[in-house]
Amino acid sequence: MEERALHVFPTDGMAMDFPYARSVVVVRSRRTVKRTEKTTEETRYYVSSLDPDELSPAGWHGLIRGHWAGVENRNHWRRDALFGEDRSRSRNTRLLTNLALLRNALLRLLPRCFPGESVPVIRERLQSNPALAFNALNS
Repeated sequence: MEERALHVFPTDGMAMDFPYARSVVVVRSRRTVKRTEKTTEETRYYVSSLDPDELSPAGWHGLIRGHWAGVENRNHWRRDALFGEDRSRSRNTRLLTNLALLRNALLRLLPRCFPGESVPVIRERLQSNPALAFNALNS
């Protein structure tokens, strides 16, 4: 079972060093796992360029969920599907962060070096001819 409470507050973006910020959204959630009856509480904060009264609470929830769904679909899923990110056995935070940065850089760099080709096709080409990777990095 999960309960959520959402609060939206106006803010001065310049005071926060976020010039376009108009709202701070606070989402508090309480989740109870039925099987273990363990309850966890979490508070998340979001900054938005929308005015506080531009959306209803349901609208704010939808905006937040849509943002994270996009992050998952556009970024994490691609890194996992193309580079096997979730198969990593390491728990070293620095290593995982650096590998994620490299994977993100590759997702931006490869389409520029091989225009018109999909990343899976590029990956196959690079696997069959590793010298192409060095050529791409030198270009």
